[in-house]
Amino acid sequence: MLIRELISELDVNPNPCDTVKFGDPSQPLTGVAVTMWATPSVIRRAVELGANLIITHEPTFYDDNDEPKDNPVDRAKLRLIEESGAVIYRYHTTMHLFDPDMIPSGAMYFLGLTGELTPTGYFGSSILTLDEPMSANEIAELFREKLGVRHIRIAGNPDFKGRTVGACLGMPGGVYEIIRDERTDIVLVGEACEWRQCEYARDAAELGIDKAIVVLGHEGSERAGMRYLAKLLSEKHPERQIEYIECGEVYNRI
Repeated sequence: MLIRELISELDVNPNPCDTVKFGDPSQPLTGVAVTMWATPSVIRRAVELGANLIITHEPTFYDDNDEPKDNPVDRAKLRLIEESGAVIYRYHTTMHLFDPDMIPSGAMYFLGLTGELTPTGYFGSSILTLDEPMSANEIAELFREKLGVRHIRIAGNPDFKGRTVGACLGMPGGVYEIIRDERTDIVLVGEACEWRQCEYARDAAELGIDKAIVVLGHEGSERAGMRYLAKLLSEKHPERQIEYIECGEVYNRI
């Protein structure tokens, strides 16, 4: 199998974001590394595993265009990619366009949450209606225990049990609108706007209104979706070496 043949299986909804960013996809596929962010450590680990296709959810070079700039970090990282011989393919928008969205689906799977996941009118945001109500504290503890997320913050009332959860993982649209919706109890978000979304939740709690926002960090909120993708690919191609490589959270101090 050629690298481009596997990519064609994923490319069910062509868009400008989900494309090969670096490398030659016409070469034979030796192995696949799936990750949240193609950090230097991830690239080196992929090489050690013999994987010449890296599927990453987020950009490799700090903007959506994935164009390295003329600075020491970009030059060093580009040199590492070229020396690795690996193909880097970004798989982002298509994952969010599945119904249900593959990113929160992966989080639900690995957290063991059950309920109905439905899309909203905002890209990358879904509503999770839990079968059993949970508190923000309980959900945060699941992310810590089962997914290893270390940097979690909660604004609002952490203890009341809610059933309607905004799954706004990563940095999607509609977070402020979803947390203001009277039908929404708790919102899970990757990156939050503190002065707007978090302060709204705090004021709600001080006014006796049950509302909470759980801030998980970008990697911490979405990476289970990429782990889920690796699982699905492995099941479809058991003859292939397909590994999920953990990139870790960006912050290194709690």
